[in-house]
Amino acid sequence: MEKKRIAVIFGGKSSEHEISRVSASYVISQIPADKYEIITIGITKSGRWFLYCGPTEKISDGSWEKDENNLTAFIAPAPSVHGIIIINKDGSTRKLYLDVVFPVLHGKNGEDGTLQGLLEMSEIPYVGCGVLASAECMDKISTNIMFKHAGIDQAAFTWFYSSQYFADPEKYIAQIENDLGSYPVFVKPANAGSSVGISKAHDRSELHAAIEKAAKEDSRILVEENIVGKEVECAVLGNKDIFVSVPGQIAPAAEFYDYDAKYCSNDSQLYIPAHISDETAEKVKKIAAKAYLALECEGLSRVDFFVTDEGRILLNEINTLPGFTSISMYPKLMAESGLGGSDLIERLISLAFERADKNV
Repeated sequence: MEKKRIAVIFGGKSSEHEISRVSASYVISQIPADKYEIITIGITKSGRWFLYCGPTEKISDGSWEKDENNLTAFIAPAPSVHGIIIINKDGSTRKLYLDVVFPVLHGKNGEDGTLQGLLEMSEIPYVGCGVLASAECMDKISTNIMFKHAGIDQAAFTWFYSSQYFADPEKYIAQIENDLGSYPVFVKPANAGSSVGISKAHDRSELHAAIEKAAKEDSRILVEENIVGKEVECAVLGNKDIFVSVPGQIAPAAEFYDYDAKYCSNDSQLYIPAHISDETAEKVKKIAAKAYLALECEGLSRVDFFVTDEGRILLNEINTLPGFTSISMYPKLMAESGLGGSDLIERLISLAFERADKNV
């Protein structure tokens, strides 16, 4: 059987560049080598694209960028190419056909619909959600508005442009206090990813600082009420016919599950299954499926919740390309549900082909 050629894209200009490299290393190690010819395309933090042909282990630590054999390469938007253009050392170019792409990119310029749009233009099948779902789920304000209209319970929220806030800070502080009622509150940039730029504010002084921090990441600011409850997550797999994993639970090492607690600390605890009743777990799974379909997600997503002691289930966010590191919840949840390692990765690739065939 002739192997299909898959391109794994990693890195990127986002604040999650380093996590993308680690995730990509895992994904590459799990792609069945007897079925796929794997090529790797790395994007530096400055946005330069390279075809990288060296050892996978150099991707995780970033040393891949120093490989003298790296060649500039990029996805061609023209469907006639259906792959990448490679620029050789002598300046000549060549085309390389791709059967499918696995964009292991987290955050901006990778998980937000931008790369997905390029792949749609090129007509190359790709793993994960499409343009609209990627963009909506990346934008926390748009996601909250969609949840509200879908009748899905969530934290109370308000939002504004950072330029509006800096023009009249007291007006928007008053808006937050009127809309949310009390402290503490969570302040988030609309688009950043992986808890980057998020702060918990306990009073006005901390609120000002939190807004200024979030404004460094995005031009729109989301502020949400503080929810006290268990942090519960489900892994969802599929296009229209979907599978929802057993829920898992996170006990953060920090006051909330920020970037360091997710990726840099060994103190955060993951519980699979979550410490919730069977009845609540079933409700969480049903809401996860409803949210996934409401936002037209495809391929995969991780759906995050808060579950209060009173039994209230609030949807927090959807991550369309969750982490695939050794401590990441998505692959752990899927493995617990009976689909782990290379079986999971192969299923994700097959879903990319299924969606492409339906769109022909």
